[in-house]
Amino acid sequence: MDIYFKIIVICSILPLGLQAQVNESDTARFQLQTTLTGVWQEGNAEVLIFRAKALASFRASNRLVFKTQNAHLYQEFFKRKADEDFFSRNFIYYRPSQKVYPFLLGFLNTNFRRKVDLRYFLGGGVTWQLIQARSQLLKVAISGEYEESRFAQSNFSDNRFDGSSTISTWRATVWLFGRYQLGKKLILHYEAYYQPSFHLANNYRWQTDIGLEIPLWRFLNFRVNHLYTHENVVVLGTRQTDSIVTFGIRLILK
Repeated sequence: MDIYFKIIVICSILPLGLQAQVNESDTARFQLQTTLTGVWQEGNAEVLIFRAKALASFRASNRLVFKTQNAHLYQEFFKRKADEDFFSRNFIYYRPSQKVYPFLLGFLNTNFRRKVDLRYFLGGGVTWQLIQARSQLLKVAISGEYEESRFAQSNFSDNRFDGSSTISTWRATVWLFGRYQLGKKLILHYEAYYQPSFHLANNYRWQTDIGLEIPLWRFLNFRVNHLYTHENVVVLGTRQTDSIVTFGIRLILK
């Protein structure tokens, strides 16, 4: 792989710096963060990459806030599909300016590498706002969800799930969200969750998402981000963990 091809691949992942940092407790009526990018190269290296992300929050009233986070990724290398993923996280918050507030959630996603044809879960929970300050934010939340996952195969890393391409379960989730300003410029963002199953202890997943940002302009930040995910029950032959470090810019509109 030549150096030019490596540069193309690295540049294509820049927009992944856009992560779920829209704060539903913000007093702004509308917030938007978005990015769109693509890479198309032919010749000695054939590459096709398309990425789109949009995060938005809308305050319908003093009590209700809607938040949506959506992402789409498509990648081909030498005309061979490497990724085709869609992810949508949607929340309804009730009085998120309070110290403790409830929420409803609905998630939908597909994942080509993990052979997830369709996954959705619906549920609700409660958020505790431990710290809400200009230089620091800390929240924890717990929720319960019903989840259904439809896979492209019916053989799994845990053979107790073999024989059916669909896995349904009730889950609990513990969430952690935070932001901390280091000095005058550097901003640390972090988000993590742990999601066990009520039916079988071995069917769990967890994720950490940590980023550092430096403001470049009023609406523009430079960001370095590390995303690590682990899913314990996966289609046979699929790795349980994914880890990626990305860097790029984040556009913020309020």
